[in-house]
Amino acid sequence: DASGRCGDFIITLKRNGKPMEILDAYVDTGPNPQAIINIFNGEWSSKMPGKSGLTSLPGTAALFEENRIDWLSSVIGGFQNKKILELGPLEAGHTYMMHNAGAKSITAIEANSRSYLKCLCIKEIFGLDRAKFVYADAMAYTAESTEQFDLCVASGILYHMIQPVEFIEHIARMSKTIFLWTHYYDESLKERENLARQFETPHEIKVSGKTYTVCKRNYEQALKWAGFCGGSKPWALWLTRDSLFSALESFGLHITMISFDELNHQNGPSIALVASRK
Repeated sequence: DASGRCGDFIITLKRNGKPMEILDAYVDTGPNPQAIINIFNGEWSSKMPGKSGLTSLPGTAALFEENRIDWLSSVIGGFQNKKILELGPLEAGHTYMMHNAGAKSITAIEANSRSYLKCLCIKEIFGLDRAKFVYADAMAYTAESTEQFDLCVASGILYHMIQPVEFIEHIARMSKTIFLWTHYYDESLKERENLARQFETPHEIKVSGKTYTVCKRNYEQALKWAGFCGGSKPWALWLTRDSLFSALESFGLHITMISFDELNHQNGPSIALVASRK
């Protein structure tokens, strides 16, 4: 029986979409970091750091040894003593890198409950004592917060927004320097069979009197995976490259560096950039 009764409530436990028994939730070994990783077996996007000896499944992305974060460090003179806002930490891979590189503090905002719990596991395993993980929606958090940061790291989150321009407006207000890695919409997507059906017809939106071009992207089958790491809605709006640059400019940000500019990225055109207040 995969159900447990607590008062008048019936709780059905599942792992990877399959029923599990309550005793499956217990560990029968002594302290072991691998056992912590195994709590989310089959849901990990990230490979664990090579030197850790830990295995996360399926764990295909090298987010704990990310060359984009190494590039960012080289561009901004390192993370030492910086107060950092990280939006969408996913599984704390970038948090781990910035913490180990001497960040003064990292406030990381994660809206996905499974990802949030994975971040807490990573914090405990690797002793990330200068990182604080907040379970909240990044859009809501940035709209409400008055705190100021030296650096905002928004990697892999802008293209999951339903209000991407407003999101840029909020982070431009909160940080002197912003790092973005994001996908963007390009007409070449129409010729990519594996991606074209996910996108609707591009259209224009107006924000604060200015016009931007966006395209609606639907998540479709990705929503069925327990390790899904997209936005909180079944769709998101992708800005075009020109509209992305225009939005940054509109809110007082000057692009200082661009890299990882990949029109043919397997998941859609993408770009990494650093922008600072003028």
